[in-house]
Amino acid sequence: MASKLTKEKVGIIGSGLIGRSFAMLFAAAEYEVWLYDIEKTQLSGALEDIKAQLKELDSLQLLRGSLTADQQFNNIKTTDNIEQCVKDAVFVHECVPERIELKTSIYAKIDKMLSDTCILATSTSALQPSKLAANIERKNRFIVVHPTNPPFYAPLVELVPSPWVDSDVVPKAKAIMEKLGQVPVILKKEIEGFVFNRIQSAVIKESWRLINDDVIDVEGLDKVMTAGLGRRYAFIGPFETMYLNADGMYSYADWYKTMLEGIMASFREPVNFLSGPELDQVQSEMEQMVPMDTLPARRNWRDKRLAAFAQLQKQMDDAEKNK
Repeated sequence: MASKLTKEKVGIIGSGLIGRSFAMLFAAAEYEVWLYDIEKTQLSGALEDIKAQLKELDSLQLLRGSLTADQQFNNIKTTDNIEQCVKDAVFVHECVPERIELKTSIYAKIDKMLSDTCILATSTSALQPSKLAANIERKNRFIVVHPTNPPFYAPLVELVPSPWVDSDVVPKAKAIMEKLGQVPVILKKEIEGFVFNRIQSAVIKESWRLINDDVIDVEGLDKVMTAGLGRRYAFIGPFETMYLNADGMYSYADWYKTMLEGIMASFREPVNFLSGPELDQVQSEMEQMVPMDTLPARRNWRDKRLAAFAQLQKQMDDAEKNK
């Protein structure tokens, strides 16, 4: 049964795709969730989408937590009054678009509304916390919680503390994310783009150059990831891959260092990156694979597979623990 309204309160600012996902995550973990947006129609649309997602997840037996879909949905309230969203919250998660002026204007508005112990988080993909929190009073409670998109279906979150952060903020944020079923990693210091997007950017950069140089087509390149690297990296990362592909790291270095140095020396900057005729080519080939009018259905297909895969991984992890 759902717990009574003595639940801890969480405020989520922004009811787009990221905000909706976090609303679902917190609701499944039995928080009292307040979802804020300036437009009531945006909020009603967000609620309809959340309800439909929960119903779909329930039918697939992929709900998180122990509550029913209705109980999770009932844990979510909406408001166009920002103070109602954040007052008395233990955690406020800002999920508005990636514009520093917009984000900082929100922090200035809510700064004095927050309790001294509330954690203020942002879902930014690249903006550094020292720039975002520089002018607010409660900068010591500020942290980046950068999710993988979509957060409900891909659990990694990067925790990037502000330089002035209180000592309890990172462990508390980590514990909260783990309670949601997310997988938090803690960055030791700020860096532009954090870790996820720096690695992703390196893959995108070389992928673009391979298309640029007419080495492979778009479909073939994506298959290199989905049927090759992605399959392996779904369970183990690049370092464990190297470690297992040889007899440890020293062995890997002996066997592959010269080969990898040769490959890396051949890397060049891509021409017309995300522009020009190459952009037209990639768009055209992608439209053949996924027509533009099927994007919502394709996203739904992706999310179902991510959810099912997460459940499969959990089942395998649980089976290993119970051996």
